[in-house]
Amino acid sequence: MDRKLLEILCCPVTRRPLLPLSKDKLKRLNALIADDRLQYADGSKIAGPLQEALITDNSTTVYRIEDGIPVMLEDESIRVQDLEGF
Repeated sequence: MDRKLLEILCCPVTRRPLLPLSKDKLKRLNALIADDRLQYADGSKIAGPLQEALITDNSTTVYRIEDGIPVMLEDESIRVQDLEGF
């Protein structure tokens, strides 16, 4: 992910800054996705594992990155504020 792009991106809902999701948290998130324990904000199923993602600086919302492009749609965000350790 380009550092300059990351500096100007923010959560479209809260305007909070975004940070790259750590490999450990990405692995944990993908395990929850595989177990069908997470869904997008609109209630739809997350089709498969995430390769990369961004998380708000207050660790409440995750946005996936597809082919190097952040998907900054509120309906396709993943709420993680209730997950312990996020």
